[in-house]
Amino acid sequence: MELKGKRVLVFGAGKSGIGAAGLLKEMGACPVLYEGNKDADVSAIRSKLDDDSRISIYVGSMPEELIDTLDLVVLSPGVPTDLPEVRRFYDKKIPVWGEVELAWQAGKGIVLAITGTNGKTTTTALLGKIMKDARPSVYVVGNIGTPYTSLALKMHDDTVTVAEISSFQLETIDTFAPKVSAILNITEDHLNRHHTMAEYIRVKELITKNQKPEDTCVLNYEDEELRKFGESVNVNVLWFSSAHEPEQGLFLRGDEIILRTGGQETPVVKTGDLKLLGTHNFENVMAAVGMAWAAGVPMESIRKSICEFTAVEHRIEFVLEKDGVAYYNDSKGTNPDAAIKAIQAMNRPTLLIGGGYDKGSTYEEWIRAFDGKVRYLVLIGQTREKIRDAALSLGFSDIILCEDLAEAVRVCHDKAESGDAVLLSPACASWGQFDNYEQRGDMFKEYVRAL
Repeated sequence: MELKGKRVLVFGAGKSGIGAAGLLKEMGACPVLYEGNKDADVSAIRSKLDDDSRISIYVGSMPEELIDTLDLVVLSPGVPTDLPEVRRFYDKKIPVWGEVELAWQAGKGIVLAITGTNGKTTTTALLGKIMKDARPSVYVVGNIGTPYTSLALKMHDDTVTVAEISSFQLETIDTFAPKVSAILNITEDHLNRHHTMAEYIRVKELITKNQKPEDTCVLNYEDEELRKFGESVNVNVLWFSSAHEPEQGLFLRGDEIILRTGGQETPVVKTGDLKLLGTHNFENVMAAVGMAWAAGVPMESIRKSICEFTAVEHRIEFVLEKDGVAYYNDSKGTNPDAAIKAIQAMNRPTLLIGGGYDKGSTYEEWIRAFDGKVRYLVLIGQTREKIRDAALSLGFSDIILCEDLAEAVRVCHDKAESGDAVLLSPACASWGQFDNYEQRGDMFKEYVRAL
């Protein structure tokens, strides 16, 4: 769609919405910014825009006469597509895009796009490093922190964009077509938004919607849904596996990652040469290697980059050791499956801090994964009683309820013995007590350092 002169509503005035409005303005469109929160501060929103911006800002209810003037709507990722306000756009046949679609239409070059329930940020950061080490023009965007829209106009034909894409963003793509995509895994998450697992799976698989047969999708062979999907998707499939040896793809054989294609095996790296811990991280490495290899990066360059890469902040991040107790920040463990990976990576008796905002998850599988490692489960937030009840039903009773994270850290310090680990891995979102998982992780580190 040619956007010059078009009147475009940007729905949501957060970081993504501000980025989208700025991009639209640079493209010659006439953006209008809308924030549904009636208590939002218009002057605070305007302060985030360019100084000379004349963009109209609406908060609270949306006037019908405004809707009738629109050529396009751009939704921020946090805006559900089933909101009554959004359904009005669909009913009036107004095109609805997400910020990813907008950036894709504005940008150039090729896109390597990663989705999945867990591991996206680590894999995206790792792939970003591999590509930056190998190519002159590389941008790392999306859920990892930099809005795709904020960099789209800087891209040229030789640019490689590495994008972390959430299910919320995939709901609103139209022509978005990565050259290489990856779905790392699909486990229960965001059911408060997508309502059913079938819908969540469908949305995740949309990442391949516009890929051509010569493009590549990297898939997790250990995920049953993705194994089924790989048999039907109309693109080149490159598998990665921590427990099997697929004919086309990457796998773990003992302590070595190997790439097999066309019947030939290429050694990639010994796991002991990596700075990342745990099988889940070896899977992330395999996914990033597969994507880089499919994008044409030589294996020698890939190998050097992955051996230099260090863990992402807030993902099983070592904070410090005090009185023989190691403290780890896994604030990015915002759902049970991610938190399972963290507890599996622990090699000490562990005092586990969990709980937070309720996204509709169940916690029994997480508790079963404790596998004798967890000495105490210290719970905070909206889900603390729900998790406690699930633990008690499974016979785990070493549970302490705390009012907040500061108290949880103090309790763990008092209960821990030399040789233990204290792990923040909440299995829940941070909302309600914190703005985001980064703030939660930063506060945890602050409390730990103050002990």
